[in-house]
Amino acid sequence: MSTPGPSAPARHLGRRLVQLYAGLALYGASSALLVAAGLGLEPWNVLHQGLAELTGLSIGVVSIIVGAAVLLLWIPLRQRPGLGTVSNVFVVGLAMDGTLALLPAAHSLTARVPLLLAGIVLNGAATGLYIAARFGPGPRDGLMTGLHRRTGRSIRLMRTAVEVAVVVTGFVLGGTIGVGTVLYAVSIGPLAQAFLRVFAVPSAPAGSTVVAAATPRRAILRP
Repeated sequence: MSTPGPSAPARHLGRRLVQLYAGLALYGASSALLVAAGLGLEPWNVLHQGLAELTGLSIGVVSIIVGAAVLLLWIPLRQRPGLGTVSNVFVVGLAMDGTLALLPAAHSLTARVPLLLAGIVLNGAATGLYIAARFGPGPRDGLMTGLHRRTGRSIRLMRTAVEVAVVVTGFVLGGTIGVGTVLYAVSIGPLAQAFLRVFAVPSAPAGSTVVAAATPRRAILRP
């Protein structure tokens, strides 16, 4: 009688771990490109940049602090974090600060526009990588899906309400809003969905202890 082969989680665990951490590191690096471009940031980084201006901390450190604070809000929402959720808090911020430390200053539009476009496309690729790994949503996206479950309101409404509040607060504190913010908003969804198909990992059997609870793909478009 033949010996059963390894289960699906065991076969794909290595690939999924590589995708998770490559995706989170690339997410931080691509966000740094948007910061360096100075033409507008994605919603949560508008807040992070504003808080960085207020506190004197680096934007990466602020991202870690905010991510940890948001994760605490999961407790009353009864959300269950995965490995990817906890890793997200630290890896993205560290990668962002590390990339910013290496990037030269960009002053002309001929340098800033390519940084912006590269940042958005790579952010979409990073999103596809870490979501397809299926180790749980980022803390910010988990907050929105948790609010959806607790309030019964649509995910779209929860996401819009949270991100409008985040952008307005960040802008008041000195965060950057611009053409990049708008371009990111309209393009990140299609980019993320395209890269999700590229980096898709075969599904694990039901009851796996490795895979975190499923999250609606339409709701999770960034860490």
